[in-house]
Amino acid sequence: MTKKAHSMAGLPWIAAMAFFMQALDATILNTALPAIAHSLNRSPLAMQSAIISYTLTVAMLIPVSGWLADRFGTRRIFMLAVSLFTLGSLACALSSSLLELVIFRVVQGIGGAMMMPVARLALLRAYPRSELLPVLNFVTMPGLVGPILGPVLGGVLVTWATWHWIFLINIPIGIAGLFYARKYMPNFTTPRRGFDMSGFLLFGLSLVLFSSGMELLGEKIVATWLALVIVFASVVLLLAYIRHARHHPTPLIALPIFKTRTFSVGIAGNLATRLGTGCIPFLMPLMLQVGFGYPALIAGCMMAPTAVGSIIAKSTVTRVLRTLGYRRTLVGITVFIGLMIAQFSLQSPAMPIWMLLLPLFVLGMAMSTQFTSMNTITLADLTDENASSGNSLLAVTQQLSISLGVAISAAVLRFYEGFDNANTIEQFHYTFITMGAITVVSALTFMLLKAKDGRNLIKERHKH
Repeated sequence: MTKKAHSMAGLPWIAAMAFFMQALDATILNTALPAIAHSLNRSPLAMQSAIISYTLTVAMLIPVSGWLADRFGTRRIFMLAVSLFTLGSLACALSSSLLELVIFRVVQGIGGAMMMPVARLALLRAYPRSELLPVLNFVTMPGLVGPILGPVLGGVLVTWATWHWIFLINIPIGIAGLFYARKYMPNFTTPRRGFDMSGFLLFGLSLVLFSSGMELLGEKIVATWLALVIVFASVVLLLAYIRHARHHPTPLIALPIFKTRTFSVGIAGNLATRLGTGCIPFLMPLMLQVGFGYPALIAGCMMAPTAVGSIIAKSTVTRVLRTLGYRRTLVGITVFIGLMIAQFSLQSPAMPIWMLLLPLFVLGMAMSTQFTSMNTITLADLTDENASSGNSLLAVTQQLSISLGVAISAAVLRFYEGFDNANTIEQFHYTFITMGAITVVSALTFMLLKAKDGRNLIKERHKH
């Protein structure tokens, strides 16, 4: 038993590392795009393909990660994922053209798609539900810090080193991850089931079209009607998948999982509430640079209080949930986050810097509490049979909501740009008010929870 307990101790660290690498990689490139574009003799706008190729690969392949882990074992697939991600990073750093960079970003994306879901699946299988809250709480911390640290680190590396370091930084972390996974990761498998190829194509293509449609809406690369047609096509494919899954003996993602109320509410809440929180890392640095005239490096660093707030709040989440329960916590914190987003409309370039930083710190604390509560309640009532399906679906939702938050806030900002009488700062202010209002309304999703939901996650620990 001691050996098992010893090996379990390493598992949350492995998952945290995977989460950090993936979250950091999703955002670190943003600050560095102009420098990479200059180095490869391309326009910065053409560089978007390096980001989109990664995001789409991850979106397409997350649903497969659950099946692969069930079939070949969590340790094997996790080590394969980390190897691909690390080798992809090395190849990206050595790229000499945009095409090479895009190809190796896809390789990185294949690894990234499997890394986090497989690590979280191993945790779901390894720990009883009553011990899951503190473990998932610990594991999600790097995932909150990564996206905020990404732009800062990107700015620092581009300013004082070269853009290649953005990819090289993954290599030592990846090697350490492989070493630890070999030692500590249990190799869970489940009875064999066939792979639902047509389901994968329908569901995967639906995700890819949805992500691309949203990117195109946000970036304004093509006409709006064309982007909307792509989004509509993705919905049609999703409906086709639902029809297919009803009749397939072993579908990629089984639909009865949605009969678990806490799971359905958690997924819907994840999508709805992250529209607001997802816009902050995008809108805030932009307003500070374009509206207030701060340099890129300072604007990136100003997001750091959000990360600090996230980390500090982690220690209080369990206590808050024990006192208030999941329903009250989630409804209250989501309304509060909405008001916090809206109050960014009061900020002006004349304000002292601490008045800009303090709300970001408080928002970081609130977001951290919300994410942990939301993710644990989503997974709380899943059985071992549907754990891999549910876990894959949660990962897909999180991936989609990131691009959704950016795309929708970009569209809202563009809508206000059409107002002739509003200056740049006012356009940002109106956008923050709108995104805040959307977030407050999204709190209604969590009203569908019952007061007793999630009690098994927070009560049983007293018995130990």
